[in-house]
Amino acid sequence: MTDRRPANQHRRDSSSTSPSSPSHSLGSSDSSLDNAPGSGPRVSVSHHDGAGVPVRDEVPLLLGEKIEAVYQDIAFLCPFSSTGTGPIRGTLTITNYRLYFRPHQRENPVILDIPLGFVSRVDKVGGARTPGDNYGLEIFCKDIRNLRFALSKVDGHPRKDIFESLTANAFPLSHSGELFAYTYREQYPGNGWSVYDQTEELKRLGLPNESWAISRANERYQLCDTYPAVVGVPAMISSEELVEVAKFRSKGRIPVLSWLHPDSLASITRCSQPMVGVGRRCREDERLVQNIMDANAQSHRIYIYDARPKVNAVANMAKGGGYENEDSYQNAELIFLDIHNIHVMRESLRKVKDMCFPVIDDQRWLSNLEATHWLDHVKQILAGAVKIADKVENHKTSVVVHCSDGWDRTAQLTSLAMLLLDSHYRTLRGFQVLVEKEWLSFGHKFSHRVGHGDDKHNDPDRSPVFLQFIDCVWQVTQQFPNAFEFNDYFLSTVLDHLYSCLFGTFLFNSDKERKDNKLQTRTQSLWSFINSKRAIFLNPMYCAPLDDKVALFPVASIRYMKFWKSYYCRWNPRMRPQDSVHLRHAQLLSLRDQLQAKVDLLNRELENKTGREGAGSRRQDNHNPSLSTRFESSINI
Repeated sequence: MTDRRPANQHRRDSSSTSPSSPSHSLGSSDSSLDNAPGSGPRVSVSHHDGAGVPVRDEVPLLLGEKIEAVYQDIAFLCPFSSTGTGPIRGTLTITNYRLYFRPHQRENPVILDIPLGFVSRVDKVGGARTPGDNYGLEIFCKDIRNLRFALSKVDGHPRKDIFESLTANAFPLSHSGELFAYTYREQYPGNGWSVYDQTEELKRLGLPNESWAISRANERYQLCDTYPAVVGVPAMISSEELVEVAKFRSKGRIPVLSWLHPDSLASITRCSQPMVGVGRRCREDERLVQNIMDANAQSHRIYIYDARPKVNAVANMAKGGGYENEDSYQNAELIFLDIHNIHVMRESLRKVKDMCFPVIDDQRWLSNLEATHWLDHVKQILAGAVKIADKVENHKTSVVVHCSDGWDRTAQLTSLAMLLLDSHYRTLRGFQVLVEKEWLSFGHKFSHRVGHGDDKHNDPDRSPVFLQFIDCVWQVTQQFPNAFEFNDYFLSTVLDHLYSCLFGTFLFNSDKERKDNKLQTRTQSLWSFINSKRAIFLNPMYCAPLDDKVALFPVASIRYMKFWKSYYCRWNPRMRPQDSVHLRHAQLLSLRDQLQAKVDLLNRELENKTGREGAGSRRQDNHNPSLSTRFESSINI
């Protein structure tokens, strides 16, 4: 039975519909990720009160969301139900943003609330003559879970209608539709699109100076259509030379500045592979690399880090690509980092999914995890970033980083190295700048790697490149829990909205495409939402004064790598922590702020009591104890 309703039916007040990361489908009240304090009702949470009476029966609609179809008496085959309980029957609602399933049962209901952007593919299960529960639909999601619904041929469930409604709304770009981000109308107090400004960030790094210039040679994207309009280049290089270099580098992705050390002026620059083929050279490219090395007076060498295994780089020579010849690039040393390509990573994540959902085999947990090679890949990426950070910080030597096209492994390495070197990027806002700069403005192909609104689930361009980067960041937070202003929940929220298509932040493949499609005026930024709910994303153990201008060097060894269970296994109710992490963090943040307020009050009273004269020296003497008190109170509560 299908029911179609007006788009505005059941719409709640916009102040209570602020979305967060799409969340859990099962027993949500038990999950630490569901109980984020102060976040308002979540996008995909089941809420019920202590008496087991559901808080809501209707579908919670966002501004711009409308109900497309409602199907009654559908059976959800829950993989975590107790043996013998059978399928869970309820109502399936499909909107232009989400799939919402509400069971008939009133006590501790299992509510599914999943943004359709998460859907990778929808399969029909069984045929007209298939017996039992083997007739229905199976939904495969991008976030490590599958959903299966059993339909009854006797009751006349319109499987074709449900399938078409699901696919049309989950894959709008394959059905002449548009993504929900263009329809979403929620307004936030801040403008997330203003978080990052290319020129301002280069100025923060100290540009322009005698060695580096802020170049607008790519202002109309004529030099490289996957680069930002404004880039940092050596001051001695001319625009004409940049044009020649662009012809020599794959996709025109020339060596440009990512980060500059404030003291030594050692730099991290990024680019794509040189198109050397068989013996080809480019004098302008060699001069540009020489200028990058000369811009750093501390060292007379430069290191070129090729993210690929050497065998892959050699194979690319047959296609006209390749790697730098050390005989042509004077004082340059080439190092291969042995990070595998997007196809290997995609297969590795598939094995992780098979291991984590729906059944976790405790007896073979460690051997299954090893067989995925996921932690091996994460370790290899992190090890490469540590090598880059070590060369820049400890050896005061400039580095050039590239892979094949310079938008996947290169982005992983440069952004992680910058995170380790610069404490600014370890703040909540600084991390947003890092993602905007190294991933979005420098043309990581989010649209192709994620497949927003596209039904081509077997597309060879799909790969979890950005997920691996976030996993590496999480690994560093585990080794340095006091060095990051943001918490795990922030990282999982970013990943969830990588898929959700609720915000425009991760849509399209490049800066140019986003401007051509006017995303800043047509969609909301994820950072607008994040910054409006800042408190729930903060790490109570963070101590900024102790982290200021400190470089981090995590141990990139497989024995230090952890499997991020709270992300990959979060759909399994048996893997969730019993204690609410969010509630605990909120309590710690509140207590820390109270203690800090007392310290500030005591410092002011002491200053007034002793008078202005000599107060400066006393403040200096008392400064570290105050910070120590604040830090220890956060740790020992």
